[in-house]
Amino acid sequence: MSGILYLVATPIGNLQDISFRALETLKKVDIIACEDTRHTRKLLNSYSISNRLISFHDHNEAERVEEFGLLLEQGKSIAIVSDAGTPGINDPGFKMVRKAHEIAARVVPIPGAAAFVNAAIVSDIPTDSLFFGGFLPSRKGERRKRLLEIKSVPATLVFYETAQRLGKSLADCLEILGNRRAAIARELTKLHEEIICGNLGELSERFSFARPRGEIVLVIDRAGEGESVGYPENSLAERVKEIVSEGSDHKAALKKAAKEFGISKSEAYRRVQVEKGSGSV
Repeated sequence: MSGILYLVATPIGNLQDISFRALETLKKVDIIACEDTRHTRKLLNSYSISNRLISFHDHNEAERVEEFGLLLEQGKSIAIVSDAGTPGINDPGFKMVRKAHEIAARVVPIPGAAAFVNAAIVSDIPTDSLFFGGFLPSRKGERRKRLLEIKSVPATLVFYETAQRLGKSLADCLEILGNRRAAIARELTKLHEEIICGNLGELSERFSFARPRGEIVLVIDRAGEGESVGYPENSLAERVKEIVSEGSDHKAALKKAAKEFGISKSEAYRRVQVEKGSGSV
């Protein structure tokens, strides 16, 4: 008789956010497969669990899937955990689940934390329909292409992002998606937990130079909600000139036009320079 594959969710920060069932499962399985044995050992030590750990990550996943498949066929029980949260959500796990089903082994989820779910529910953005996109691509061109692909998805968009790329990603989100309602959830369940709500224009300007620390989740409202009506993009410089002609100085005009377009002041300045350079004004 085949063994059982357990997918065990672990805390995303606070070690107390683990269920009794998860702890009992980790105590009884033959093997615990984890991304980083040192990281998982700290969690297990907190609850006096000393079961065998085997590394299971992106670089050895293919090899481990075959190895674990044989162990399941021998009747062994295996628990998969990630460094934080639910295994299989942007972490290794899917291929092992597929293998378990192929050999008719039982697959059992042990529910718990998922960072993107917790970020969504504290974001002040509707959660009736969610689109989770994992990490946005690190390269600008690929990131913008991805945003164009999902621009019209009728759901709240949720992404993981690194602190180093946050500012650039927010700028691309603003330009491609429009000035939607958005929120940044940082260091969820940890000592420096922070939820920042606003719109993409405000957040893009705030993080254009600021470098936040820690784990970050970006939540963005769906298309058609929270967007500014604005003006055609290629008329930004003309709008600035129009506001100046009404009596404002250039700095104030740029700020007002940026608000109308739903973009940051720095992005407005960049676009005005591009338009001037292209001879469109």
